[in-house]
Amino acid sequence: MDIVYVIDILGTFAFAISGALVASKKEFDLFGVIILAFVTAVGGGMLRDILIDAHPINWIGDLNYIYTILSAVVFTFLFKSKIAPLRKTFFLFDTIGISVFTLLGLQKGLSFNLPAIVAIIMGMVSAVFGGVIRDVLSREVPLIFKKEIYASACLSGGLIYLLLRQTPINDNLNFIISAIVIIVIRTVSVVYKLELPKIKDNVFSNK
Repeated sequence: MDIVYVIDILGTFAFAISGALVASKKEFDLFGVIILAFVTAVGGGMLRDILIDAHPINWIGDLNYIYTILSAVVFTFLFKSKIAPLRKTFFLFDTIGISVFTLLGLQKGLSFNLPAIVAIIMGMVSAVFGGVIRDVLSREVPLIFKKEIYASACLSGGLIYLLLRQTPINDNLNFIISAIVIIVIRTVSVVYKLELPKIKDNVFSNK
């Protein structure tokens, strides 16, 4: 089995658990938990496919995504109290997941002959907009808008991938290098609590 596909499934599982945990914290019922897990895991890829008119939509073309999400919901219900100590493990899955989702989304955009900048954006949408939809549905300000370098890491890795495509480097090696760039940027930003600058009061204000 393709290792990238395996990582994709692991990332989907981790994202689904993230959505299920948020829904559980908000005291959603079982249906609400499943919906939030679903949109967190595949919402970004689904939005990407809708935007570029790609059919079948990601989870419709591969039922393994649905089975993975349902498994994640069951796992969360059974082992919710055990998941907290594994926060670092799920952070790793999440980070690897967004790196893979970014590059797969970027590749898909390129396969549809989208301009490079649009393809990068589609990669970012694939990786982070499931979380945005999750936060909106749970009435939270989306994480990527208020702290942590998240989407920016995806965009940076996508740019590296496009730049390396102009060299003789093997595409699989390019994928790995670009994924590592995303993982490193994301991890370093969390460890050292790095954030993008915020717009503050007008520095020329007389007040």
